[in-house]
Amino acid sequence: MAQFMADIRSSLVNALHDALSSTGVDLPEGFQPGLERPARRTHGDWSSNAALALAKRVGCNPRELADALAEYLRANLPEHVDEVSVAGPGFVNFRLAPTWLHSVVTDAVAAGVDHYGRHNFGAGQTVIVEFVSANPTGPVHAGHGRGAAYGDALARLLERCGFKVYREFYINDRGTQMDLYAASLAARRDGKAVPEEGYSGQYIEDWAAEMPRDVDVRSWGQQRALADQRAALALLSVRFDNWFSEQTLLDSGAIQQTLVALADAGATYRSEGALWLRSSDYGDDKDRVLIKTDGEYTYLLPDIAYHRNKLERAGAHGLLINVWGADHHGYVARMKAAMTALGCDPERLEVVITQLVRLERDGEEVRISKRTGDLIELREVVEEVGADAARFAYLLQSMDTSFTFDLDKVAAQVMENPVFYVQMAHARLCSIAARARAEGVVRADWRDVDLALLSHERELEMMRQIAVLAEVIVAAANERAPHRVTVWLREFASTVHGFYHDCYVVGTGIAPELTQARLVLVDAARIGLAVGLETLGVSAPEAM
Repeated sequence: MAQFMADIRSSLVNALHDALSSTGVDLPEGFQPGLERPARRTHGDWSSNAALALAKRVGCNPRELADALAEYLRANLPEHVDEVSVAGPGFVNFRLAPTWLHSVVTDAVAAGVDHYGRHNFGAGQTVIVEFVSANPTGPVHAGHGRGAAYGDALARLLERCGFKVYREFYINDRGTQMDLYAASLAARRDGKAVPEEGYSGQYIEDWAAEMPRDVDVRSWGQQRALADQRAALALLSVRFDNWFSEQTLLDSGAIQQTLVALADAGATYRSEGALWLRSSDYGDDKDRVLIKTDGEYTYLLPDIAYHRNKLERAGAHGLLINVWGADHHGYVARMKAAMTALGCDPERLEVVITQLVRLERDGEEVRISKRTGDLIELREVVEEVGADAARFAYLLQSMDTSFTFDLDKVAAQVMENPVFYVQMAHARLCSIAARARAEGVVRADWRDVDLALLSHERELEMMRQIAVLAEVIVAAANERAPHRVTVWLREFASTVHGFYHDCYVVGTGIAPELTQARLVLVDAARIGLAVGLETLGVSAPEAM
């Protein structure tokens, strides 16, 4: 499929090159005619702005140049092109013949769910995607769910595009917060009040009641929190290849080695009893403290050591992608500055900031959990609405927008529920194939089926949207935007539901040849939906 779409684009680009040459245009070195899908379907399937881009160089009106290009192209129609037209100030539009859509369908059926929409532009490049990374001081909450669903979906996208991806959880198991957490557990176990700025909530009460008296409270508490976090994330179908402990950086000497490397680079200095990073020399708005006057490390120093470690593990050409919460926005510049100070290309570090999640029920914001008393656990959300619905809901919008998670709507098994709507489309396609089998329809080999019989607008639209999926996957991976797949799924599901209502596949009055053609189309559509859902980590049920 991906290769076929590349061939279509190459064919049109080559045809445009030939047309430009025929007009005597002196093309700039390396010039590639722009080619994109028009905003309006009435303008065709592809559109080029080549005339607009070159008109000034040629010294003529863009529309006149576009007319000349179109005249040549009409006389020398590329394969699969039915019509060439000119629109607006000078866009050259191509309308393709249905034959290209037939190739899209057969490519999808031949590739199947495992291979359809796959690409290899990642070429095995290593990418470490770090996400969630909650402190091991309590359960992961509903807000963490957005980063969890996003990080895993992004990893799936990158894997589908040929990258070698590692999912990583950074365990912040060093410092003051761990001390306060351990003290809080010990206090509640002994029936005492938690210390000032300590941790409270029902989970502290519950875990303290479980904790034996003859254990290291800090170690036991950390493992208890991590076990709970692993279990909750697993409910969301999120698992990690590596759980990296911050404490290991201290134990291994990596933090001290990082300090030496920064000093050797002339990137640190002492002032007012503290050790500072010259981060303002590397793009940050001010210098940052690495070691406080009391000798305590700031959060920044272990993080620098951790990123240095990740870059080493990723290799010379590896990439790091961090998925951070909204409260980390100001942290990006200082981390990139530290990478630059260490001699690393800061472009190898990408940071995606996820905005806040607002939970809502009955039109009102949900703030208090009956179970914990002070936070909404991710576990509670998944148990209430299901993993598929939760993941799909978290991935409905771009991460740079705030998001309202409507628990009632997401839990409802109705067509207004986005994931139900998409999964129902997949189930309906499966039911069509099942009915054909039940009625004794003997399937012909798809290679022998006449797809030219597919001429209904519902059928054509379904084929057009199947054709777009491979491009959507590429764009979603490059833009780090899984929600683009979600958008495609919702739009395609609408088209599938329309086909289901308007185009009978099996039954009286349907010619056997048309039944065979529509069954091949049903297979291709089912594969497209399954690929999109799998990319998001959502199941594709055969029945609802």
